[in-house]
This record gives sequence, C-alpha cells and structure tokens, in this order.
Amino acid sequence: QVELAESGGGLVQAGDSLRLSCVFSGRTFSNYVMGWFRQAPGKERELVAVITSGGSTHEADSVKGRFTISRDNANYRVYLQMNSLKPEDTAIYYCASKYISTSTYSYWGQGTQVTVSS
Repeated sequence: QVELAESGGGLVQAGDSLRLSCVFSGRTFSNYVMGWFRQAPGKERELVAVITSGGSTHEADSVKGRFTISRDNANYRVYLQMNSLKPEDTAIYYCASKYISTSTYSYWGQGTQVTVSS
C-alpha cells in the first residue's frame, strides 16, 4: 500500500516562495508517476504539475514559469517549488501517485494548506 505525506504549506504574502515536499512509502517509488493537485474553496480539484519516473514534467498553464516539480528517486520524495505566489494560488495542495501503466491516480496524501495573502 502506497502512503503519501505532504509538508511545507503555510501562510505567505504575494510574491513569496514555498517548497512543498511529499514523502512516498510502501512501494518502489521509481515505478510511479507523481502529481501535485490543488483544490481551492468552492472549486474543483485541479492538476498543478506532473513528473514521470524518468523526470519528464508538465505544469498547468496557470503555474507555468512559477512552479517547478521535481523528484528524488533515491529518497522517495517529490517536491513542488512555488515562486511568485499569488492569492489565487491559495488552496489545499495534494500529492498523488499512479503506477506507470495506469491512468488513474490511486493514492493521495492528506493535503497541505497554502494561503497567499495580498
């Protein structure tokens, strides 16, 4: 069973930076695609960024150029570096994983709150 645990959220001002971390356990990390999602109050959950086991990345247009996803396969961690934060980035951020041959994210962390004040 995969377990995910996020950390690094907090309250910051617009323009600040944060780095979220997610620790993966229970299976072989390199066999999983990792994603960061977020959900703001009253809105649907949205994909923020994805990284494959080989390190290929994709970021949503809303965060492209500001957020960077990365992974450390040796230490079973995935990161989301968030720069130039905006109030509209305020949300609960979730780490998620899916096995490389599947299309559905099956495992989710508990989430970490990011609040950006103007």
